Amino acid sequence: MASETALNETIERLIEQYNQGQVNLVLKQAQALSLQHPNNSMIWNILGVASKSVGEMDQALEAFEQVIDLCPENVGGYNNLAVVLRDKGKLQEALGYYQKALALKPDYAEAHNNKGVVLRDLGNQKDAVKAYQQALTINPDYAEAHNNLGIIFQEQDKLKQAYECYMKALSLKPNHVEAYDNLGAVLEKQDKPELAVMAYQKALTLDPHMKSVRLKKLYQQARLCDWPAMEEDIPKVETLGIQGKAVSPFAALTFEDSPLRHRLRSEQFVKSKHLVCDLPQIAKPNQKPSRLRIGYFSADFHDHATMHLMSKVFALHDREKFDVYAYSFGPNTGDDIRKKAPDLFDVFHDVAKLSDLEIAKLARKDRIDIAVDLKGHTRDGRLGIFAKRPAALQISHVGYPGTTGADFIDYLIADSYLIPQEQRPYYTENIIYLPNSYQPNNNTRLIPICSSTRQELGLPDKGLVFCCFNSPYKLSPKEFDIWMNVLKKVKGSVLWLFSNNPHVQRNLKQHAEQRGVNSERLIFAKPLQQEEHLARYQHADIFLDTFNVNAHTTASDALWAGVPVVTKSGQGFAARVSTSLLHAVGLPELVTHTNEEYLQVILQLANKPEKLAEIKQTLTSQPMSKPLFDTERYTQNLEKAYIMAYQDYFDQKSYTDIWVKEQ
Repeated sequence: MASETALNETIERLIEQYNQGQVNLVLKQAQALSLQHPNNSMIWNILGVASKSVGEMDQALEAFEQVIDLCPENVGGYNNLAVVLRDKGKLQEALGYYQKALALKPDYAEAHNNKGVVLRDLGNQKDAVKAYQQALTINPDYAEAHNNLGIIFQEQDKLKQAYECYMKALSLKPNHVEAYDNLGAVLEKQDKPELAVMAYQKALTLDPHMKSVRLKKLYQQARLCDWPAMEEDIPKVETLGIQGKAVSPFAALTFEDSPLRHRLRSEQFVKSKHLVCDLPQIAKPNQKPSRLRIGYFSADFHDHATMHLMSKVFALHDREKFDVYAYSFGPNTGDDIRKKAPDLFDVFHDVAKLSDLEIAKLARKDRIDIAVDLKGHTRDGRLGIFAKRPAALQISHVGYPGTTGADFIDYLIADSYLIPQEQRPYYTENIIYLPNSYQPNNNTRLIPICSSTRQELGLPDKGLVFCCFNSPYKLSPKEFDIWMNVLKKVKGSVLWLFSNNPHVQRNLKQHAEQRGVNSERLIFAKPLQQEEHLARYQHADIFLDTFNVNAHTTASDALWAGVPVVTKSGQGFAARVSTSLLHAVGLPELVTHTNEEYLQVILQLANKPEKLAEIKQTLTSQPMSKPLFDTERYTQNLEKAYIMAYQDYFDQKSYTDIWVKEQ
């Protein structure tokens, strides 16, 4: 009895030490005790909890299995085992153990909540909501369940309900770090970057080690052009998402031009999602299809840059060679482009309410031969669909300017200007090298005569108009310093920027004044419908590009409207897009490679009106004869790529880079 009392006291001491944060000490002692007392379930439970805390998931799994073997009625053991299985990506097994826990204790709120988490991971939002609501019926003050219910609402774009859930969670648990993180994401989606920054900062105050939150905060501060507030965190970007937990690869593109680190972040991010294929392997057909079935997957089949670029390609596909399907997992916005989108495809599926698995099954049922992802790591992307292998052959295109880092994406569409051979190792996919440029365009876009005068747009009646209509997050002090230098040297000129956010406008005007430039020389353009936006380019003279993330669709807009773009070519995909576009319109002389060269080319154009007029004439003279705007030619090259890639699959050749040659 004395020995048993001493053991119980030891167990109580271990629990107290664990609660004090002495996890490694507890782990070491629990390991020793489990050998001395192999039939004590409490020791195995402590060992499991401590092992999970330090990331020893296999040891935690073994410990919780011992708990259940020794005590089959231990509902906490089933719950803990399921938590570990979920962390290891074994979702169906985890779900089974939650069911066992709930069979023993139906009013186990924590198990209902955790079951909801797994159901959400499996894409079953409907049953996940039921599980969270059941947890809240049992315990209305359960902050975790409120938070998790908010995540579902957020994914369903029910932002008001999501906001209310997070606020409820925080009222119950004011130090709920994840709820602050999620609140920041909702505010971000509501286009309230200044409030999102405050939410992320609160999360970081509670837990300074949350690297993903630090990057999110930086990204929102970049959206506000609040550069002084970013100075302390910018040097930390190099390690974010590479050491420790994964972060958003897309957000990191903004802060550095390092294709190696972009690849490492993407690989770690995909790995962190535990994306697995629980569908059988697709059998290769005995006969090659007479027409290949191409499936395009996106959230952006509406008034969005992707549709501005791709819409005519969808329509031009040779229907004797291809059947073209769309899988739309974004909102039905009801705008004109969304209304017309289904007419561009042979089959248009609205799959917004389906899970990743359900979408993959639908694509398999449709017998899609090539699945094309138009989102990647951008907002609302769903790489989980592609992890399920909706098609035997899978390609990343247009949406994400870089490598996905996913072993289930077979090809990335690019060109030799985007990915030169010295940068090739930083992309996990096989590369489809298109001739000219990777970027499609719609050469039927109308540019009406601008009905607004310069004065109505806030521009001076005279003077050179430099513009950059890139989103503010792409701007940094590096470009801005050069731009202010340009304004100082070109008298009477103005800089036309894109933002209707008063915080952005105030910050940029302040940055200009600090650099000795009258802030009145910064003019801000508001969002307009595409045709009106293209029309106002008639008042612009030279487009000034950003560095780490170039103008992409925005650069095409400017070139299509006859405005030359001056860029500085970087290292990674996102930093070389304008290099690709300028070569494809025959203006490689506007591609620079250093800050000084960038400055000098801008000044040469500004100070030589005849040279500027000559370049504008080059752009406006027969624009559709240039490869960038020859949509028919582009579509034929893209189709060649699809046929070549599928032939390699059908012949069971090892995949390798594909170079498409024009006849």
